[in-house]
Amino acid sequence: MLYIVGLGLGDERDITLRGLDAVKKCEKVYIEAYTSLLSFGVSTDGLSTLEKLYGKPVILADREIVEEKADNILSEAHGSDVAFLVVGDPFGATTHTDLVVRAKKLGVDVKVVHNASVMNAIGICGLQLYRYGETVSIPFFTETWRPDSFYEKIQRNRKLGLHTLCLLDIRVKEPSLESLCRGRKQYEPPRYMTINTAIEQLLEIEEKHGESAYSEDTECVGFARLGSEDQMIVAGTMRQLLTVDFGKPLHCLVIVGDTHPVEDEMLEFYKIQRVKLGTE
Repeated sequence: MLYIVGLGLGDERDITLRGLDAVKKCEKVYIEAYTSLLSFGVSTDGLSTLEKLYGKPVILADREIVEEKADNILSEAHGSDVAFLVVGDPFGATTHTDLVVRAKKLGVDVKVVHNASVMNAIGICGLQLYRYGETVSIPFFTETWRPDSFYEKIQRNRKLGLHTLCLLDIRVKEPSLESLCRGRKQYEPPRYMTINTAIEQLLEIEEKHGESAYSEDTECVGFARLGSEDQMIVAGTMRQLLTVDFGKPLHCLVIVGDTHPVEDEMLEFYKIQRVKLGTE
């Protein structure tokens, strides 16, 4: 049996009781570590925190393991119980449908244990979840690669008056281009996009297209470490949010669409002026 278990957003205590029961009866436990992370990251200390709670070793599953060696995990799940842990919800911001499809094709039974995801936790700012349009991802730009497919999606959402959740890039155990050219993988240090970088890139693409999908004066909400004890939520214009230090990762950004008076009332508590005055 393959158990795909959502861990929630904060720390090791956010796993559900059903998820914890599943993990404790599994012979092997993997944690997916390239699409998100818990508040303590994926350091040795972080893993040991999970291992103490579960009472067994936790194997770090990076992108290579999941995408290139998933059959090994599924082979183990053929004859024993294996847990695959996912930060957030298994089918939230980053889905793991490919793993489920491959498991079912190999005749491996799959059970999913759900949990909180960024997709619903953003509701804390007061913007109603059913008033969101298509979610977009903002990748890190490079000198030679500056994709902007998100621009059209944001533009479409805003024409419909809908909010847009922007998921920000995470680069963990990514091989450098130079090492790939040499045929010997060397990995770049982990990078987590900040809200500030995301806004700079968004404004660069607006300047390129010039179609007024949004501007420096567009209202947004920035979230840092959502679901953690020290989460940070600040509402303001893009220009205002550029001045905020949101601290440690993970960050995400919402571009606000048309708002209902109830949404405005809740957003007021997170306005940048109130946050800076310490009155949130």
